[in-house]
Amino acid sequence: MDPLILSRLQFAVATYFHFLFVPLTLGLSVLIAIMETLYVRKGDPEYRRMARFWGRVFLTNFVVGVVTGITLEFQFGTNWSGYSRYVGDIFGSLLAIEATAAFFLESTFIAVWALGWNRLSAKAHCVSIWLVAAASNLSAVWILIANSWMQHPVGYVLRNNRAELTDFWAVVSQQYAILTFFHTVAGAYVLTGFVIMGASAYHLLKKQHTSFFSRSFRMGLIMALIFSIFELVEGHLHGADLAEKQPTKLAALEALWETQASAPVYLLALPSPSNDGNLLQWGRIPGVMSLLAHHDPGATVKGLLDFPKEDRPPVLITFLSFRLMVTLGCLFVLLSLAGWFKRNKLQSSPGYLRLMLWATPLPYVACALGWTVAEVGRQPWIVYGLMRTSEAVSPVSTSQVAFTLVGFLVLYSLIGILAFWLMARYIKAGPEPEPITPGN
Repeated sequence: MDPLILSRLQFAVATYFHFLFVPLTLGLSVLIAIMETLYVRKGDPEYRRMARFWGRVFLTNFVVGVVTGITLEFQFGTNWSGYSRYVGDIFGSLLAIEATAAFFLESTFIAVWALGWNRLSAKAHCVSIWLVAAASNLSAVWILIANSWMQHPVGYVLRNNRAELTDFWAVVSQQYAILTFFHTVAGAYVLTGFVIMGASAYHLLKKQHTSFFSRSFRMGLIMALIFSIFELVEGHLHGADLAEKQPTKLAALEALWETQASAPVYLLALPSPSNDGNLLQWGRIPGVMSLLAHHDPGATVKGLLDFPKEDRPPVLITFLSFRLMVTLGCLFVLLSLAGWFKRNKLQSSPGYLRLMLWATPLPYVACALGWTVAEVGRQPWIVYGLMRTSEAVSPVSTSQVAFTLVGFLVLYSLIGILAFWLMARYIKAGPEPEPITPGN
């Protein structure tokens, strides 16, 4: 293998692992803030116990997410020095803002929140977790703006053989970045809802802490229901934007090879890139792709054959990842809707609770598939239409990248096992005992 393939594998390993922890951090910070707000407003101590219980899971996620995020940023210098030289003026600025405006705020108030349970008033403690939630999501804003610039570069000029920033507002306000932020964060909230429902289902099936975990389940359910429906609608808007910004990725998503009006969607298809066509296609629905891409069932959609072969993404991986992601997204809506009708009779619905327990990992899979669609579908470009991935790699030897790749695999496996073991242990142990009421 050459250093390019190994460097891509190393970055993919680091990114997938990092994003195992980021979504739950984003969603739990908001949900814990809501629990503390309910405690402040209603004075019900069970909401405080809920915030403390889920807070331990949140802290474990946060620590592992920070550690793995730092190694990702180092790789831009070690493995992708060509990229850093070419676009460092823009990409580096966005990462610097994320670090100074969001990460430090988040880190500071996490310490205040974690150590302030018995030192701050309830209102001050609640404010601290809301600041953590705001900073966490603000951090996602800047990271996703940076990634969106790689997907759709704007606000720059090529000068001295590098891209230089000319319009900061164009970079931070472009539609692709806004759609990517809402799509990614909504997915994180769905994942959080399913993790809370899965953990709560475990305890409800064992008939322990039933009031505590019935409330937790319903809060996770509301979050998952709202954002799984939102995700489907927003995902459609994202697809329509792709038709304009990245037409090769759109064609790969649906395995559309020939440019045609009233472009169809097939219920079942299997692309065969070596033959420039589909090995199998069944269930043709005319005009649906045109409608989804251009809001016009008669519109013309450009097929893959009208793009040079060297500019097409890996079609099979992009197509399968997209189809599986959409299937899981629809499943999340159905499971959440079923939960809404069972929300007041959860303890008498063991079949549904078992289903939600086993469904817990599925949003993690959906998030990984989403990143696969975004990143593999952008190839062969590291900056779409501007810089190929092969031009961005560092001049390092195969043995150096292979050694660090093995090191990442071993280290991340150990960290992952430890982190998920800790979270499973916290969850199985259940919440802290109820406070003793004077007189009892």
